[in-house]
Amino acid sequence: MNPDSSHWMKFAIGEAHRALQPGRRVGAALVSVHDQLMCSSFEGEVHGASWVRTLWRRVQENAIASAHSVYLTINTISVDGSFELTELLNDVRVDRVYIGLPDPAVTSYRDGDPAIERGPILRFPDDMQREIMEQNRDLYATSGQSIECNAHYSTHRISEAVTAKLLSMGFRLTKDDVNAHRGRAALASLISQRYGTEYKDADGAVGEALAAAFDTKYGTYDYAFDARTAAAGWADDFMSVYGRASSRPLSDVNVLNVGVGAGHEATALFSDCPRITFADIAESGLANISRCLPRSSSIVTSAEDLSALPDDSFDLYVSLRTYNSSFFDTSAAVREAHRVLKPGATIIVSVANGFLYTQRGCVVPGLIIPGTEFVDLYRGMDTANLIGTELECAGFEDVRMLPTSTEIYLSAVAA
Repeated sequence: MNPDSSHWMKFAIGEAHRALQPGRRVGAALVSVHDQLMCSSFEGEVHGASWVRTLWRRVQENAIASAHSVYLTINTISVDGSFELTELLNDVRVDRVYIGLPDPAVTSYRDGDPAIERGPILRFPDDMQREIMEQNRDLYATSGQSIECNAHYSTHRISEAVTAKLLSMGFRLTKDDVNAHRGRAALASLISQRYGTEYKDADGAVGEALAAAFDTKYGTYDYAFDARTAAAGWADDFMSVYGRASSRPLSDVNVLNVGVGAGHEATALFSDCPRITFADIAESGLANISRCLPRSSSIVTSAEDLSALPDDSFDLYVSLRTYNSSFFDTSAAVREAHRVLKPGATIIVSVANGFLYTQRGCVVPGLIIPGTEFVDLYRGMDTANLIGTELECAGFEDVRMLPTSTEIYLSAVAA
């Protein structure tokens, strides 16, 4: 995020603050190629008119045909279910679209959504997304994308468990501290600076806290809370992705499965694999797998550090729903994946892209915004696109993406 875009994001949020309550607060700004404000609007600025109608009128008055960027705090829908941003984009050519959050009324992917159909969109950062949500707390708190509808996700938060564990070690961090330092290295650096601790000791403390948190949440994970309980064909989805990437039967390849959780998905997918190694920072899950698959090998380690495994030793690397974990370093993980894979070998990773709405028995797509109780509809695709970029940077080729009802799969080949 460059300084100019940050400025206009804050400006749009400021415009939203001008809206009267009750009701949704939305701000928008249209910016020129010379980084000058062309026009702006906010919801309720003109009585009876939405933000887009007010902005559209100003576009017409100033004969604006094109703009460098538009900044919109919420990608709103109108009463007829259409996306209001589309109305603006139909009349004005805009090079870059920045969106804060999806409308809280949108709980599934819809045709005509410019955030989906325009390709990768640019997003406001997490802290600004939280500010936008706070502006509209009542709307989001009662929406279908609140994770309070799923008791497991609302009561088992990795960030809270990490904070509590670090506190027990003498490192008192606030919720804001943790949310502002979501990477392991960033959190270790904060502890090192604040408490004068050697970095390696701070990193060790963070690693211990992460292992304990993931062990608690996933070591005995109850799949009754998993979105895949509403998608019986999720294992078939995986096999379809693998079949597109490789012609070799799973039973013939040397497999590394990283981030295995409680081990249920591993037994569902890899029970017939004679050569398989499981890796995780949570020991309980590995113990479950060892009992179910006694011929397998296991190693207690993170995806970012596979130094105990040799170079060029595996035919297939699989990591499901791990690359979007809290405090995860994607760059380090894909570098390690490339190192341990043989040339021409396959990597398959997935991004969890749905939460089970237990009261309705349906899946709400998206990922949680850190530090909130809200599922962001677009965040899964954002994360998958970033992982795809990291795979290419690490030396992988033929990166492919396959969205499914519960997760987004990416596959690639080690060059």
